[in-house]
Amino acid sequence: MNNRQLFLQHVAQTSDAPIALEIIKAEGIYLYDTDNVQYIDGISGFSVNNIGHSNPQVIEAVIKQTNAYMHSIVYGEFIQQPQVHYAQLLTQNMPASLNCVYFTNSGTEAIEGAMKLAKRITKRSKIISCNKAYHGSTQGALSVMGGDYWQQSYRPLLPNVFRYDFGTEELINAIDNETCCVIVEPVQAEAGVVAASKEWFMQLREKCNQHCVLLIMDAIQTGFGRTGNLWGFEPLGIVPDVLVIGKALGGGLPLGAFIADKKLMHTLAYNPVLGHITTFGGNPVCCAAGMAAFNFLLNEKLIGQATSKGILLKNLLNHLPQIKKINQVGLWLALSFETDQVCQKIAHKCVKNGLVTDWFLFATNCIRIAPPLITTTNQLHTIANILQKSIEEVIIDA
Repeated sequence: MNNRQLFLQHVAQTSDAPIALEIIKAEGIYLYDTDNVQYIDGISGFSVNNIGHSNPQVIEAVIKQTNAYMHSIVYGEFIQQPQVHYAQLLTQNMPASLNCVYFTNSGTEAIEGAMKLAKRITKRSKIISCNKAYHGSTQGALSVMGGDYWQQSYRPLLPNVFRYDFGTEELINAIDNETCCVIVEPVQAEAGVVAASKEWFMQLREKCNQHCVLLIMDAIQTGFGRTGNLWGFEPLGIVPDVLVIGKALGGGLPLGAFIADKKLMHTLAYNPVLGHITTFGGNPVCCAAGMAAFNFLLNEKLIGQATSKGILLKNLLNHLPQIKKINQVGLWLALSFETDQVCQKIAHKCVKNGLVTDWFLFATNCIRIAPPLITTTNQLHTIANILQKSIEEVIIDA
């Protein structure tokens, strides 16, 4: 059997029709298949590869750390330089109250840890989250996910979870003295890059303060410059109690984290001891890769370019009548089409024409465009041209 047949036979599938590109190399913004066909990674591996693929500084850091050691006890018992230095660098680039990092394997595991921390601090269990929000696929994260379709086959999930529309007074009014935490995104990712007003976020912060409720902000997709700000919450005028990050955190390797004030995080160290543990979270190779990627992001000033690049791409596409609406925050766009079917046909055409993209979990009529932040002006023009060509081909086929 060839690799495609082995893939379909032995690797668990997550859809009935996987894209099934066989990628053998990736560099910069490009992916290459077994026939050396080049594709633009238009979604950055779902916002993982914000600085592109095969960055030399990241590769060098991985090799250096691999040559030293690859694994030891990671959950706060041994002192490991990559973990310590990366935690220090991250907190140096955050508000003063976000000063203590718990590394995990992924964003969804960080969400789980953040929820445990909130319950430990408040001694409450009521959780408020948003409709059309995605926080991961583990049982706890799935419980606060914003859609019944994704939950229905796995119930019962966590009790006492209440969902409201993002950016609404209804959500703020639901916060009370029984609430443990509110989990929100700075920008709703899977709803199709949907933003809420600064005023709403400030009201949310004030209501959480009034009732001693922890505000957990999920910046897993919005973090590391994607929105034109480092973490996504900076322009909102608030600071969360717990920040959850992942995806680009590991520079291409698996890594997540939840971050809070030391006095909050220390509650996981007693009653019970080992209140939250992990075998691989904060793996030294992953931390070395992540720190190299983060330094590159900061040193190359890519964050400040994200918004102008996103606006340029939006302007290059605005004239296309088939696109009904464009949501854009930083270098992150949702292109809205008339129907789900049209959107999905265009996405498949894009892949055939050399642009990897897809749609959103809660906005299946919207194409996701989130290329690496290193994408040049010329490359943005190429992306726009491929999108236009793909749209025109779908119209002709219809």
